[in-house]
Amino acid sequence: MSQQTKRLLITGASGQLAKRTAELVLEKCSPKRLILVTRDPLALVDFAELGVDVRIGDFADPKHLSNAFRGASRMLLVSITDLENRAEMHGAAIDAAAAAGVEHIIYTSGLSPAPPNPAVVAASHYATEQKLAAAGINWTVLRNSLYADYQASEAAHSALTGKLIHNRREGRVAYVSREDCAAVAATVLAAHGHENVVYDITGPETFSATDLARLYGKLAGRPIETQALEDSAFVTSLVGDARDDDHMRYGAELVASFGQSIREGYMDSCTDTVSTLTGRPAQTLGFVLKAAAASS
Repeated sequence: MSQQTKRLLITGASGQLAKRTAELVLEKCSPKRLILVTRDPLALVDFAELGVDVRIGDFADPKHLSNAFRGASRMLLVSITDLENRAEMHGAAIDAAAAAGVEHIIYTSGLSPAPPNPAVVAASHYATEQKLAAAGINWTVLRNSLYADYQASEAAHSALTGKLIHNRREGRVAYVSREDCAAVAATVLAAHGHENVVYDITGPETFSATDLARLYGKLAGRPIETQALEDSAFVTSLVGDARDDDHMRYGAELVASFGQSIREGYMDSCTDTVSTLTGRPAQTLGFVLKAAAASS
């Protein structure tokens, strides 16, 4: 089978990153080459109508995954959001892909996931990377930086209050757009090569809290002050009056763990991978925030 006819597969295909990646892959190859695996086929009817092979697959039910993955040569394993069970589920998916004859797995990871990175997401990313490296098939790891898209709510809140509250001290991070992560994923999936390589996928410039406040202020047309807090106080500031809400507290602690990771330098990576692999400049944080504001 030639490189031009080998089939490509994307997991979690109804999610935002995976779905956008699928759209970009279809700009590069025939729908007949693409397999989309999802728990919700109804969310991908438009792809099915184009001739894409949409299959049911659930990481929580791994015994059926080999059938869902069968016939694919290259697979994009999009990390799932179930952090508690993610490493185990990813491991089962990797085993199923190997059993199905998948030759190359591309995984969407996070920056510097090895211990002792304190970000809550890091441990499961690291375990998945280790599993992938030991699977006996080719792999590529796409270590995506924090999404620029997620900064829109922080920018809006800062504009409303005139204050950016954080726990990152002077740490820096190069926020990357989801669009750029999808473009890189589509490029690597649809190409050949990239065997056993780790790529840091970042935006074009790093930001400290001071830099963010300056950008948010410019977009809002008002000065934004920064207020640095310790981790526990930062969590309390995010939880507010809902202190007995376990779900909200978990979310606040997750955000705080990213701040700690930034503070300790784990997110301080800035690469030209987006432009090198896609052939176009990476989107800036300012561009993403302006677009978000215009669409809200």
